[in-house]
Amino acid sequence: MPWPEAMTPVRMHRVAVVVPQAALRDALVRIAEEGCVELDRAEEAAPGPAALRLQRLRGQGTEPESTASAVLAATVPDLDLLEQRRSMALLAGEAQLEERAEGAVRHGEVAALAGWCPAGQVARVGARLAAAGGALVPLPSPPGTDPPTLLRTGGPVSFTPLVTTYGTPAYADLDPSWPAGVAYVAMFGIMFGDVGHGALLLLGALALRLGRPRRFARLRRLWPFLAGAGAAAMLAGAAYGEFFGPTGLLPVLWLSPLDSPARLLGAAVLFGAGLLALAHAAGAVNRVREGGWGTGVYAASGCAGLLFYLGLALAGAGLLLHRPPAAVAGAALAGAGLPLVAYGLFRATAGGGAGLAETVVRLFDVIVRTGTNTLSFARLAAFGLTHAALADLVWRGTTGLAARGAAGVMGAVLLFVVGTAVSFGLEALVAGVQALRLEFYELFSRLFETEGRPFRPWHVPPAEPADRAGKVVPCSPG
Repeated sequence: MPWPEAMTPVRMHRVAVVVPQAALRDALVRIAEEGCVELDRAEEAAPGPAALRLQRLRGQGTEPESTASAVLAATVPDLDLLEQRRSMALLAGEAQLEERAEGAVRHGEVAALAGWCPAGQVARVGARLAAAGGALVPLPSPPGTDPPTLLRTGGPVSFTPLVTTYGTPAYADLDPSWPAGVAYVAMFGIMFGDVGHGALLLLGALALRLGRPRRFARLRRLWPFLAGAGAAAMLAGAAYGEFFGPTGLLPVLWLSPLDSPARLLGAAVLFGAGLLALAHAAGAVNRVREGGWGTGVYAASGCAGLLFYLGLALAGAGLLLHRPPAAVAGAALAGAGLPLVAYGLFRATAGGGAGLAETVVRLFDVIVRTGTNTLSFARLAAFGLTHAALADLVWRGTTGLAARGAAGVMGAVLLFVVGTAVSFGLEALVAGVQALRLEFYELFSRLFETEGRPFRPWHVPPAEPADRAGKVVPCSPG
């Protein structure tokens, strides 16, 4: 798959399901089995016969079942018999089918429903409907309506949960799942740099991948984050020369955090500035894709904001490195970008004196946030120093006790195990939360300005183990 396509949500088609009215139920059963189509639903539709029976059973105290447990029979079931047998799953499936069927437009002997389907699945779903005498017809997208967003989760490794936890990107926006995942594990590794601790995270990721322990099976989809964080921590630990603390088992390849805190602090801020520049660039692309060049050029998170930030970064680098030409060029770029940002902010107001006052306040906020967001990445160094200091404290205590005879050796082992466990758990939690905070507040706040609607395909499995036409292959988002 070309990388430009992989960096965007799954392409959606507006479709119409057209079938003979006599075959409407059969067509809906096939759509539910595929689980690839989001059908438009009738607003405030009255409960159907199956829904009423389901409500009665729940009113009688029968244990309710979630919609995930609903199933559909291949043929029209006897609803009275299902109620007598308290077949909640089949009744739930029929209630969902009735709700979708209520949204159908009927004309003569033909019924039609509208919805959304991933472009790559249209042909397959259409072939299944053709077996029921129907068709899946592509339609033009309704004016003013954005398609639902489906991020790509296929493959053994996916960082999509990092984005969906923040929100649903607009359909026109880029899908930053992979870059965001790489940035997250890199930030975690800087704060948690230790080869030994990183190896423990890798072992934990392997256990999650294998579904062990069973009570953590629901967290299995998070194993790529744990594995990536462990690998990044090992790389940073090798650079710091840390293996369960400053044990001396590894040479310092770059710097020792406790010996060179200022250097680590500067590197963290520089790293953060690079991430912010990339986030600004991606935000500019999103603004253009959302509202065209008119919006993308003047937005604070668009081209104007990117120009202002790059100018400030260049000016700051020129001052720190004593390069006057670079400082002057950066100041000129920032001076060119700031008026464009101000104009974009003013365009979003009602105009007049109130609009001008609002623009001044918001422009001041943009300037302040630009500096504070950049300096916020200093926490990468701060928590990296904290992690190194805790590991150093445990190691010093361990070596001190080990020199006090046999009893001291036993105490040293106990202190090393307990101290490592406490510092590992505490710092892993802190690093994970802080990396997430930087991702959401500093980076995603520049990427996303509008929220999309998640793609929610209708999926109800058949009650029978196999479909009449053979095995059904689950719908893949691409």
